[in-house]
Amino acid sequence: MEKLLTLLERDATLTPAELAVMLSKEEGEIKEMIAELEANGTILGYKTIVDWDKTDREYVNALIEVKVMPQHDGGFDKIADKIKHLPEIKGLYLMSGGFDFTVLLEGKTMKEVAFFVARKLAPLENVTATATHFVLKTYKDKGTVYDMPEKDPRDKLLI
Repeated sequence: MEKLLTLLERDATLTPAELAVMLSKEEGEIKEMIAELEANGTILGYKTIVDWDKTDREYVNALIEVKVMPQHDGGFDKIADKIKHLPEIKGLYLMSGGFDFTVLLEGKTMKEVAFFVARKLAPLENVTATATHFVLKTYKDKGTVYDMPEKDPRDKLLI
């Protein structure tokens, strides 16, 4: 199962027939394995990685560190439950270190992200501090290297 999951995580467009060849199994067996993994919640979904910088879409990504006071009756999970249901949130992780959570957020502008933090995230009960970091450029995401522009050959003349 682990090899199947690794292949699907790397490329979710692989067909059951292709996976069967790669794993030396029957196509029907692969289909059954995938159905079981989807049914038991191991496979949560399939996503496409898009380089939005190559489109006209205006957006900004932010990483927000959040420090909280854990609740004695629910710990971090109860607070995470409140945060993860905010529709603007793309990712939420419990962390070690100086902050308790890292929140991944996408907004149209830096101002929109700042308003989200000030009006929705920071006022949540038990949130004691936040630190917002804006992503300036993405080089690699979810194992995928983003296309790097070719260097201008004239740059060599500057050396």
